[in-house]
Amino acid sequence: MTRRTDTPPSWDERTQLSTFLDYARDAARAKCEGLSEEDARKAPLPTSPLMTMCGLISHLRWVEHYWFREVFLGEEPSGPLPTEEDPDPEMRQALDIPLSRLLREYEEQSDRFRVLLSEHDLDTRASRTFRDGRNPDLRWIVLHLIEETSRHNGHLDIVRELLDGRTGV
Repeated sequence: MTRRTDTPPSWDERTQLSTFLDYARDAARAKCEGLSEEDARKAPLPTSPLMTMCGLISHLRWVEHYWFREVFLGEEPSGPLPTEEDPDPEMRQALDIPLSRLLREYEEQSDRFRVLLSEHDLDTRASRTFRDGRNPDLRWIVLHLIEETSRHNGHLDIVRELLDGRTGV
């Protein structure tokens, strides 16, 4: 069972932000524990055919990739790239990837981004700008990822409950 805590080991801002992001990540992984590969690919919401456990974990992985690597570091886009015809390729492609692999890749990437966060000042501006010309700082990116991951944890809760009745993870 995944053990998680939202209590930081120290009270500086970086540690608090990092702890909350890890807490949200750990919650997402915990919601997948004990789930069969078959159920991980089921979409129980009829109007949301890509809303699967695999799809949501893949989405969380690629959202972090986008914000840390492409926006903050300024790297070229990579991975599943959205188009008008396929706005959520990371969720569709996840149906062909074992949940265990998606979770492992998400954890490995989280480890790398934890290091990135420890090596940069929170006031460091992203390499890429928003459409309005402003550059978010690393602090805003981490706060955004806490919000994004927590919001999708709610989706994971709903999907998991509809799949097998499991709640309270």
